[in-house]
Amino acid sequence: MENYQYQYNLSDSYKTLYNHSERIQKAEKIIAILKDYFNDVLKDLRLIDIGSSTGIITNHLSKHFCDTVGIDIDENAVKYAKENFENTRLHFFIQDSMDIKFPDNTFDVVNCTHIYEHVPDSHQLMREIFRILKPGGICFFSAGNRFVLIEGHYKLPLLSVMPKWMAHIYLRLMGRGKYYYENHLSLWGLKKLVSKFELIDYTRLAIQFPERFHLVEMVSSGGFKQKLGLFVLKFAYWLSPNYLWVLKK
Repeated sequence: MENYQYQYNLSDSYKTLYNHSERIQKAEKIIAILKDYFNDVLKDLRLIDIGSSTGIITNHLSKHFCDTVGIDIDENAVKYAKENFENTRLHFFIQDSMDIKFPDNTFDVVNCTHIYEHVPDSHQLMREIFRILKPGGICFFSAGNRFVLIEGHYKLPLLSVMPKWMAHIYLRLMGRGKYYYENHLSLWGLKKLVSKFELIDYTRLAIQFPERFHLVEMVSSGGFKQKLGLFVLKFAYWLSPNYLWVLKK
């Protein structure tokens, strides 16, 4: 396996992972969808946050669950999470999502938010998620699309669409890094990735009701972005830049 395919210290590269207000805003979106799915009843459920990084999102999520676990391979980020957030109902571990050290059928909810593109084998990631979920449990899965005009991590046009070798050269020429680590999938690739699960799609619902799902900083009701987003989701769903799915085991 090529050594550029796994980033072990994302928090060293992405300082936004320490931005509390931004991370809490993301957590509110996740909670809104989980509350909608579970009819506001989360307090008796056990959650694992895969790719918990600095723990800011995980800590905010933990306030709604009886027990919460965060795992990440980023040692610096996990250290920060432990020092700032760990308590009797919230624990952080250095673990690889390719080989999660929990028994089968352990968790009611898995949070997997923009993680699949960072791992060397996204299918192994989803196998592990399926394994640790209880029967009937769900994974909140937020996933970026390969087919986007501006790639989300490096903010470069068409980066994720390029062949990997070309993307490496592009990054170097632009002075943004040596390797393009991320491995984004198209809609069809994502559907194949999650094919073992029952898919409940929240993408359109979130755009349609931005206040309800805490998207108001991105989309306003009746605004141009909302109208454009709903148009794309209706007629060219495969071009949506991001998908918000609940995956049921």
